[in-house]
Amino acid sequence: MVILVTNDDGVHSPGLIALYKAMKEVGNAYIVAPDRERSAVGHSLTLHRPLKVEEVREHVYSVNGTPTDAVVLGVNKILPRKPDIVVSGINRGGNLGDDITYSGTVSAAIEGTILNVPSLAVSVHGERNCHFDTAAIYALRVVRHIIENPLPYDTFLNVNVPNMGKGDVRGIRITRQGKRIYDNSIQDVFSPRGERHYWIGGGIPYWEHGDDTDISAVEKGYVSVTPVHLDLTNYSALQLMKKQIPSLFGEDREEQEGAEE
Repeated sequence: MVILVTNDDGVHSPGLIALYKAMKEVGNAYIVAPDRERSAVGHSLTLHRPLKVEEVREHVYSVNGTPTDAVVLGVNKILPRKPDIVVSGINRGGNLGDDITYSGTVSAAIEGTILNVPSLAVSVHGERNCHFDTAAIYALRVVRHIIENPLPYDTFLNVNVPNMGKGDVRGIRITRQGKRIYDNSIQDVFSPRGERHYWIGGGIPYWEHGDDTDISAVEKGYVSVTPVHLDLTNYSALQLMKKQIPSLFGEDREEQEGAEE
């Protein structure tokens, strides 16, 4: 197997190295990752300038772009052939609930899925003293599962591991994406000249309740595995709006005008 390993914390991050070592147990692993931290860049693609790739050492390449750039170049230009799987991580900090829309780690898995490569994103729910070794063990377990049980079309896995030793993890739960809302997440800061600026981040998040959510599982000591589908269509709304087409396009008004004549 050929495995593409990437992240958004940069090519030298300890989480990436731990993941790379784990992936070498199941295949011919390559790192293609941003040359520096690119957290919260979402699914951005660099179109306004050329990209430079540097071979750091054998099987390890840095890209002066985003995680999405790294996957695109890895799949199409750098690896000896199209990879069998894309694994993104291990991110320092959880990617739970709505945060996946901002995450460069998750976006790398999204791009792999768009390119029709089975993909997963792996994160540790912690900011300090992260147990990357624990997350690598579970990432390897999930990859082996994907090898034996192919993912559904247009679907990737978002894996979040509690920040604890392997012996303390209570197990694995298959979860749905949770919901969280940030309160007071934009802070006013002032320059030495008294100029007002704004700093996005911080605040206290409010999490939606639900035992089947990703955040609930991780906070209870379980590894959360969430299947995420790229088709964002709301099919319930689709059926409802099909019934509303006459009023949506004004056909009811035209019929009324004809009756009045």
